[in-house]
Amino acid sequence: MRLKNNDAKVIYDLSPFTHLDYPDHLACIVWFSGCNMRCDYCYNKEIVFAKNGKYSYEDILTFLESRLNLLEAVVLSGGEASSHELVEFCQEVKRLGYKIKLDTNGTNFLHVKELLELNLLDYVALDYKAPKNKFTQITHSNKYDEFSNTLDMLIGSSIEFEARTTIHSDLLTVDDLNAIITDLSDRGYKNIYYIQEFLDTGTTIADLQAANSSFDRSLLLNNLEILFR
Repeated sequence: MRLKNNDAKVIYDLSPFTHLDYPDHLACIVWFSGCNMRCDYCYNKEIVFAKNGKYSYEDILTFLESRLNLLEAVVLSGGEASSHELVEFCQEVKRLGYKIKLDTNGTNFLHVKELLELNLLDYVALDYKAPKNKFTQITHSNKYDEFSNTLDMLIGSSIEFEARTTIHSDLLTVDDLNAIITDLSDRGYKNIYYIQEFLDTGTTIADLQAANSSFDRSLLLNNLEILFR
């Protein structure tokens, strides 16, 4: 089967092996070019601003055919993978027998909905960037409502998924995190809430340095099970 735009180099790069990014599965990571957000702390700015990449869908499918029985899953990341046409690609990945995990900011609600309805996803990692009152400030986008719809849809579905937040304590305070925890709990989120600490790579979108403000974990609410990573 030939995919639409099969020669377009929409994939920025490929990580051929990871045992960390998909829980309990050996996987590769497909990094899609471009993103509809400009988060200050993002350390993948080369991917975010990229217009194209190294690989096409067909290139990735050829790679996956060569890794049958060696890898178990494919992680779709970026950038923002859901900004791209994924249905036919995911159908081919599933045909090869792989599980699929989507890393997403949740702002392409209809795309994620379609993938769920077609049973093309096995796991979703949803970035909860900031509480509503700080969402635009952190992401430089006005897509909180789309994110909110995706979060509710995932909570109401049977798919395995996680919510996660990256913290830079000069940007998000304990009160901000507690607002997120309260919101997740009120919506009926029952899974582990992951908090990822800012990674100072020296290449973030806003050229952020390590945070000056302290972050006291002991002040976080215990409404949810929280895991730092």
